[in-house]
Amino acid sequence: MTVIKLSQKSMALIIGGALLLGTSVQGSTLQPQDQNSQRKQEKAARKQEKQTQRQQQQQQQTTQQDQHQQQKAERKAQKQQEQQQPPQQQQNTDSRRLQQQQQQQQQQQQQNQDSGRRRNRDQQSEESRRLEQQRLTQQSLERSRQQYNEQQRLTQERRWNEHDRDQRLSQYRQQQQWQERLDRQRRADLERQRRLAQLRYQQLYYERLRQDQSRLQSWRYAYAAPQYRYLRGGRSYEVNQYAADQLRQAVNLGYDQGLRAGQSDRQDRWRSSYQDSFAYQDATYGYSGYYVDLNDYRYYFREGFRRGYEDGYNGRYQYGNYSNGVGSLLGNVLRGILNLQAF
Repeated sequence: MTVIKLSQKSMALIIGGALLLGTSVQGSTLQPQDQNSQRKQEKAARKQEKQTQRQQQQQQQTTQQDQHQQQKAERKAQKQQEQQQPPQQQQNTDSRRLQQQQQQQQQQQQQNQDSGRRRNRDQQSEESRRLEQQRLTQQSLERSRQQYNEQQRLTQERRWNEHDRDQRLSQYRQQQQWQERLDRQRRADLERQRRLAQLRYQQLYYERLRQDQSRLQSWRYAYAAPQYRYLRGGRSYEVNQYAADQLRQAVNLGYDQGLRAGQSDRQDRWRSSYQDSFAYQDATYGYSGYYVDLNDYRYYFREGFRRGYEDGYNGRYQYGNYSNGVGSLLGNVLRGILNLQAF
């Protein structure tokens, strides 16, 4: 087919070249009356060229049809050959096809199972997220309720404490009037008994009481939630950190004042009698009036005073010690008296 194409092209080129050569040769010799003949020749040449191109296209189509027919014949022959295969070979071919079908089915089943598992996991994850969100919401609501209840409780406790504070201050002011009468009476008794050391001690104690009263005028109350519990007289009391510190102060101040009172009676060579001391009977030294009931403060002050008086009168330090001019209880004795329990 390639040879035929080259021949046709060569013929077209030769004819075209001859026409052009004839035209160029005759161009100088032809006369105007020969121009019509020249145009006819050119038209014939173009017609010949178009006819040659159509023939080439027909030959290409014929060639493509031949190739298609040949491929179709080859496939038919292959199919016939497969049909004519021996039974064993045909069986092997069927087995391979069956295996391929089974593999395809298994792959499809595996894909379906994987897809199902993914859907289940997604559903479980979504359910877990929903439950977790629900749990967090419930926790948030519970915390809000607890905070609200706690706020209400603290508000109520604050009101009760402020009410108790007012009652304590009123009770303390009534105590001041009794203190003045008792101080005058006890001074007269000490002067008559010529107990000069005890008289000086009582004057110093009473002056400290006046300082406490002045200090109490500028004291500011600060609320705090209860942190400790203690027992007294068969009853349980709950107090905050400020109250616990004041109870410790009551016991230590009681010991310090008892130590001074006992030393004074020993100097006066007077019999041991801590209950007759003005400080023991008053027992309000150091009281602030805000966090602890007055009766509780006086109770723990007297517990420290009694032990301090015994150490001072006997010239020993069984319950506490004396350092830098101040007496204080030993730690184990202090804890045994108060027995504060944190909660």
